[in-house]
Amino acid sequence: MQAGKIASLILVLLVTAVATLLRVFALWAWELDAAPATTRVWMFAAIVGAVSATVLIPMGGILDRSITKLRKQIENAATSSQPIILDGLSWLQPISRAFIGAVDQFQQRERALRNQLGDLEIRHRVSEAERRQVEAVLHALRDAVVVTDAFNEVVMANQTAAAVLGFDLKAALHKPIDDVIHDQALRQLIRDTRDTANFTDTRHVEQAVSGGKPADGGTSESRVFDITLSCVENHKHEVGGVVTILHDLTREREISQMKSDFVSKASHELRTPLSSIRAYVEMLVDGEATDEASRAECYRIMQNETERLGRLIDNMLNISRIEAGIVQIDRENVDMKGLVKRALHTLEPQAKEKKMALHTRLAAIDLCVEGDADMLYQVVLNLVSNGVKYTPEGGRVTIAADSDNLTRSVLVTVSDTGLGIPPDALPKLFDKFYRVENYKRVAKGTGLGLSLCKHIVETVHHGQIGVESKLGMGSKFWFSIPMRYAGSKAAA
Repeated sequence: MQAGKIASLILVLLVTAVATLLRVFALWAWELDAAPATTRVWMFAAIVGAVSATVLIPMGGILDRSITKLRKQIENAATSSQPIILDGLSWLQPISRAFIGAVDQFQQRERALRNQLGDLEIRHRVSEAERRQVEAVLHALRDAVVVTDAFNEVVMANQTAAAVLGFDLKAALHKPIDDVIHDQALRQLIRDTRDTANFTDTRHVEQAVSGGKPADGGTSESRVFDITLSCVENHKHEVGGVVTILHDLTREREISQMKSDFVSKASHELRTPLSSIRAYVEMLVDGEATDEASRAECYRIMQNETERLGRLIDNMLNISRIEAGIVQIDRENVDMKGLVKRALHTLEPQAKEKKMALHTRLAAIDLCVEGDADMLYQVVLNLVSNGVKYTPEGGRVTIAADSDNLTRSVLVTVSDTGLGIPPDALPKLFDKFYRVENYKRVAKGTGLGLSLCKHIVETVHHGQIGVESKLGMGSKFWFSIPMRYAGSKAAA
């Protein structure tokens, strides 16, 4: 406002000065009216030029120096944090101060914005660190976790979820659940949970979920999950997404079913000898066995059933101890040749009763292994006993033992000329209580012998066991035991 008043005052002064000069020039020209016209023109031009040179040139220099100085002061004000002292023409100082004030406000705003930017960068780094921590926790979980936003897009998931639901973890982020989760029922559960917008109650559902995109013309593998769904609230107190946790119950169901089957089969196997013993005890109590021969027969049958019951209980306990890892193992240097000869000596009476031949093919080298002698003897005895039981009269059982230098182990095979094993029974032959249905009338058994052999060979001695058989052409059971126990090397 002051600058405008000063400019108006200067303009009035300039107009007054020009009018005064014109008035003086007019009076002087009237006195020189007699002079020639050319002389008057030149005299007028000389006076105007002299006045302009006297007034405008110094004024222009002063303005130029003042403007240059003002420009430098303004430039310094833009880069300096110190207060600026203005000098020069007084009528330009209000403009300069206004401009420098604007520059100062701009610098203050710039500093404020820089501080805000620094705060945002710190918050961003903290958020990134928290996000990485959350992701690390999610990936460490054994349960599958999927987090979706308000638009049903995947914003976070762990490796377990990717493996269980069959999707690529990186490609699934920020994709709709329709493109990521192939199970329609699970997608509908997530949508329903988001629509209910219930932030207080957690939803639990137990159902089967397919593991991935089904192949052409086929169905994908289905597993049972305990599904937990919970809504996530955003800053506007609205539904920000849904957290879905899938706990796999498939293995638990299988174990529960295996326990039920084990109890059922064990009860059945225990009931059979107990029923026989009870029947013969009742015969003796009721006096139905009148002569000594009948009583002796009852005693013999009761003894056999009692021994069978004892073997069944011992096998069940041994398998349970091995599976629980609490079995006592006495490792020593065991001669496999001696175990084979000992087993043959034990089973020779049964073989002679069936007119069977027991042959051996033992390598003429050292066949010693590091293991538990009693357990390994039980394996050899069970396999040879099965060969004798399931081979018809006049058959042959051959026991061979040799070393395998490639695997540094001793290989023992038991071959017979018996009935053979059906192809569909081979994969289940080492399961607990499994017996070939058609062979139950051929010989009695508990169905635990081969399962115990598998545990002794593989779990206790870290060896291998298997069978090769063709129906009607006999069977060959084999097992290999490392010469040196792997645990002893690790401990050495």
